[in-house]
Amino acid sequence: MARRALTLPILKRLSGAGRLLPPSQPARTVTYMPRPGDGTPRAVTLIPGDGVGPLVTAAVEQIMSAMHAPVYFEAYEVHGDMKRVPEEVIESIRKNKVCLKGGLRTPVGGGVSSLNVQLRKELDLYASLVNCFNLPGLPTRHEGVDIVVIRENTEGEYSGLEHEVVPGVVESLKVITKFCSERIAKYAFEYAYLNNRKKVTAVHKANIMKLADGLFLESCREVATKYPSIKYNEIIVDNCCMQLVSKPEQFDVMVTPNLYGNLVANTAAGIAGGTGVMPGGNVGADTAVFEQGASAGNVGNEKIMEQKKANPVALLLSSAMMLRHLQFPSFADRLETAVKRVISEGKVRTKDLGGDSTTQEVVDAVIANLD
Repeated sequence: MARRALTLPILKRLSGAGRLLPPSQPARTVTYMPRPGDGTPRAVTLIPGDGVGPLVTAAVEQIMSAMHAPVYFEAYEVHGDMKRVPEEVIESIRKNKVCLKGGLRTPVGGGVSSLNVQLRKELDLYASLVNCFNLPGLPTRHEGVDIVVIRENTEGEYSGLEHEVVPGVVESLKVITKFCSERIAKYAFEYAYLNNRKKVTAVHKANIMKLADGLFLESCREVATKYPSIKYNEIIVDNCCMQLVSKPEQFDVMVTPNLYGNLVANTAAGIAGGTGVMPGGNVGADTAVFEQGASAGNVGNEKIMEQKKANPVALLLSSAMMLRHLQFPSFADRLETAVKRVISEGKVRTKDLGGDSTTQEVVDAVIANLD
């Protein structure tokens, strides 16, 4: 996740005036003081998934091993064409409380439901977070992009309540509840507060869906009153998409119902540098699942798989998010810094970033850049 630069005016004044710090010696950040036992290695459930998933999750495993990170993986075979996520996988995630997963291919049409949606509902992973930001050295149309899209993950158009009324007529229900709307709004504002973000924007279509999206907006407005230091505004989803592609730097934290969040996150990812470099995760009260932030292209295609040229950057940065979540901040910093150095140098890049490197070449470059 992108980290904000911290200014230290008091230390600067002290080092300049009283020479308490030697001018040639950089000021050290205040140390992280772990609790006893915080260094105990943590088990993480691993779902390599479909397509390029095994390739990019293996990249994470290699780099974690090279870093001697205090995590170990419990891997499970799960594929998008299964009828449901195996119970032992659900139990493993509940036990470990953290999961790293590659993409799961969701069949289009037919009777097979999305395993991604099943996981979110089964574990009540009600908040999806995607961080879309410019990476130094990676040219994009817009600069100054640093957007966090927080999406309600369990209801809305993804409720899965569909039926055929009569032949040729299908009814699909969009469910919005006060409970789910309030808790995603609370999560968005809490995230903004804890990460020194200045603004939360609610994305909606309440001009048409007056009751459903109206309830979502009502919940966001109520929560906003409890965070007076954070600016709050609202934007209709169609205008939001136009503003995203024309002036994305105006957005900070965005909170959305389920479907809009998927569209907005993938659009923001494309603007900021591509879905192959944007990290993300899904979190609930007890568990968290980390994966590539934007879903577009997360299983790749046959050619990329055969050539072993999948981009592992998004999942590597998601793994840095995971390490922070596990309270291993120095390992997260080392991983994030190494990945950003490789991107900035521009010598090793996969095809989606304008290069021709293999996944393994990216892995080797990241390992070489670890502090």
